[in-house]
Parts: sequence; structure tokens; C-alpha cells
Amino acid sequence: MGRLLGIDYGERRIGLAISDATGTIATPLEVVPGHDPQQAAKQIAGLAQERDVTRIVIGLPMRMDGSHGPAAEKAKAFAERIEQHTTIPIQFWDERFSTLTAEQALIEGGARRDKRKQVVDKLAAQIILQHYLDAQPGEPFATP
Repeated sequence: MGRLLGIDYGERRIGLAISDATGTIATPLEVVPGHDPQQAAKQIAGLAQERDVTRIVIGLPMRMDGSHGPAAEKAKAFAERIEQHTTIPIQFWDERFSTLTAEQALIEGGARRDKRKQVVDKLAAQIILQHYLDAQPGEPFATP
């Protein structure tokens, strides 16, 4: 499968996560400032190239009824910006509750509020990417 890059898009902060080379486990990577979307897209495309990413997975914030609202349209627009800088395929993945799940995990882990703010976006990206990876068909683990 190769390495995949997961993205939790936000207008202020963009969380990134990356998978291992087998496409099995997602790991939080970093947070990119989102105030300049064109620069952020260029930076992310470059990072994807450097890390030999074979697919980019962007969280799509869908409404509870499954429809796309303004946030989903912004995520799609950001994907188009990334496509201007790379030929790596981009796929969207339903990200409902990813940030909430990340926030709850940090609270349960005892992270202070200022620390949570620094890592919640890349943890949300990890959750999005891991859910995507888990949903992919593949062979079960082989036993020796």
C-alpha cells in the first residue's frame, strides 16, 4: 500500500499524520499553520513527496445526515490547492467526531489545556487516517 498522509484540515491549524510503509498504523506527524492555505498546501505537498507518500487522505467534515456543509466545501477547496503542487492521489474520508475523539483522549490522558491545543489537530489526523486504513480490504495477518 505504501505510506499515506492523513490531513485534518482547519483554517487555523492543519493536523498531519502518516502511516507506516505497510499502510497499517497511523502516527501523528505535525501541525501546519492554516492561515495561508496556498502556502500550507505547498508545504504539505512537499512533505508528502519527501516521505514517499502514495496517497493523501483528507478528512471530510460531514453533517450528521451525511450531507456536505461549508466545512466540507473548504476541505475540498484545500484539496484542490494541494493538487496544484503534486500528482499524489487524494481521497476524502468521513471525519465526523475525529476532533472530539482526539480531545476526549487527551483529556482522559490528563493533558493540560495548552498541551491539548498543540496536539489535538495531529491526533485528529491520526484518527482519520487510522479509520481509513482499518477500512481498507486486505489480507489478515499471516501466522508463521
